[in-house]
Amino acid sequence: MASIYKDQTKLRIQRTVSQDITGATLLLIKYKKPDGTEGQWTATSADDSNGVIYYDVTLGNEIDQSGKWIIWAYVTFSDGRSAPGEITYLNVKVEGTNTIR
Repeated sequence: MASIYKDQTKLRIQRTVSQDITGATLLLIKYKKPDGTEGQWTATSADDSNGVIYYDVTLGNEIDQSGKWIIWAYVTFSDGRSAPGEITYLNVKVEGTNTIR
């Protein structure tokens, strides 16, 4: 994955749940920031049959901490079933440096 920087506003975060998500009612990309704060972004389907979803970062305050982020896909279906994806680590750097602080 390309470098990601704190306060970056042109970024697509894409994850998968590795199964068909046709008919899913809620698509999320969940995260845990370096300080432990948890949250989620409402995602869009890129490929229902393969369970690929994405979120486009557009605001400067969305990637607001440098350090190691943990992200994963999470999908909910109309019957209440859910499917989480594998976690991925995002190493968010400070602009103008090669460091994660």
